[in-house]
Amino acid sequence: METDDILARSLKHNFWTWSAQRNPDVIPVEKADGVYFWEPSGKRYLDFNSMVMCVNIGHGNLKVQEAMIRQIRELTFAGPHMATEVRAALGEKLAALLPVGLDRFLYTLGGSEANENAVKLARDYTGKFKILTRYRSYHGATMGSMALSGDYRRLHWEPLTMPGVVHFEDPYPYRSPFFADGQAVDEEHFSQVYLNHLEDIIRGEGPETIAAVLIETVTGTNGILVPPQGYLQGLRALCDRCRILLITDEVMAGFGRTGKWFAFQNWDIVPDIVTMAKGLTSGYAPLGAVAMKSEIADSFNDKMYFGGLTYNGHPVSLAAALANIEVIEQESLLENTQKRGETLKNLLAEMKAKHICVGDVRSIGLFGAIELVRDRQTKEPLTPAAQPLTATMKKVKDYLRAHGLYINNTFHILLIIPPLIITDEQLREGFAIIDEALTLADADLQA
Repeated sequence: METDDILARSLKHNFWTWSAQRNPDVIPVEKADGVYFWEPSGKRYLDFNSMVMCVNIGHGNLKVQEAMIRQIRELTFAGPHMATEVRAALGEKLAALLPVGLDRFLYTLGGSEANENAVKLARDYTGKFKILTRYRSYHGATMGSMALSGDYRRLHWEPLTMPGVVHFEDPYPYRSPFFADGQAVDEEHFSQVYLNHLEDIIRGEGPETIAAVLIETVTGTNGILVPPQGYLQGLRALCDRCRILLITDEVMAGFGRTGKWFAFQNWDIVPDIVTMAKGLTSGYAPLGAVAMKSEIADSFNDKMYFGGLTYNGHPVSLAAALANIEVIEQESLLENTQKRGETLKNLLAEMKAKHICVGDVRSIGLFGAIELVRDRQTKEPLTPAAQPLTATMKKVKDYLRAHGLYINNTFHILLIIPPLIITDEQLREGFAIIDEALTLADADLQA
C-alpha cells in the first residue's frame, strides 16, 4: 500500500465532512500504536489530538481488540429489544462510575445522537420545550445537535434546524464581554456575573417554558474553556431553583480526559442527564450513551419513549466499551492524566512566557489549548474565525504537520488533546515541535 495510491483512491470515491471537496485536508494512515500513527510511506506522527479527541487509551490496545473479537465470535449483532450479557454488564459498570441515581442508560452510535436523545428525554419528561445552550458549545453535526451547538457552524443550516434553542454566553476569562481587558476579577465574582446573565435569560424566556440547560462541562473544540470556581455549582443551584434539568455533555471531556471519569466530578455536582461517546470506547467502535436519573427513566414506565436506533446496544461496541473502561482502571490512566496534566500545564506556561504570539493558555488534565494572537494588547486573533487561515497561521499548521505532530486547531487556537497513556517525554517531544512552529509565528509578527 503506497501513500499516493491510497490517497488518490480515497479521494476519488469518498465525500469528506467539514471540507470543501476539491482539496480536503486528508492524511493517509496505515497503522497506529500507542501515541503514534504512520502513513504508508513510513512517516510517523505523534498524535496530539487522540485522532478525533477520542483515542483515550491510545492506539492498538490488544485487550480491547481481543474483547471485540471474542464478542464477534459469540454474538455479532443483537436487536435493540434484546437483552445480552454485555449490555447488562456495561450498564452495571457505568452506574458504578457515575453518582448514585444516574443509573439508567440509552445507547446510541455517537455523541450527536446522544445529545439529541437527551433533549427528547428532557422535553418529554418536563413537558417543556426550550433548551438553553452556550454560544461556544459544540454538540454535534446532525440537524438537531447542530441547533444545540452555539458556534458559527450552525448558521449555515438555520432556519432549518431544530426550533426552541436559546443560547447564552460561556464563561471565557480571556475574552469576556462583561469585563474590561486586564481587569482583575475574583473567580467567584466572575462566575456570578455569568450566572446573573443566564438568570436574566431564563427570566426573559420564562422558566416554565425551559426543559433543560445543556452545556459542555468543559467547552471543547471552541477553546478548552474550563469553568471558573463556583460556576458549575451556581449553575446547578440555578437550575434547581427554576425547576430546569441540567444536562452535561461529556462526549469529549469524559472517561479520564480531565483526570476524573467525568469532568463534572471535578466540581462535585450531579447533573440530571449526562451524554457521552468518544472516550467511552476510545474510538475502537462507534458508541454513545445517555445517562439519566432513575426518576426520568421511571416517568416512561407507562408511556412509550418515541425514539429508537437499529444499532442501539450493538454488542461489539458494548464489549469495546467494557474493555476500554477496564484498561483505564488497570493502567491507572486517571492518575496518569493528573500527573501528565501538571506537565502539560507547565509546558503551556513556558510557551506563553517565550512566544509573543501566545495570548493565553489553559488546561485541565490532558485537555489543553494555546490561543494565538497577532497582538497581546489588542488580543487580535492570529487568524480570524470562520475565514481562511492567514499566512502566518498556515505556516504554523504546515510546520507542525511536516514535522510529524498531528494537532487540531480551531482557527487561531491549537488544541492539545493527546491519548491518556502519554509520557512526559512524549509531551516534551510534541512541545519541542510546537516551540519551533511558534518561533516562526513570532518572526512574522516582528517583521
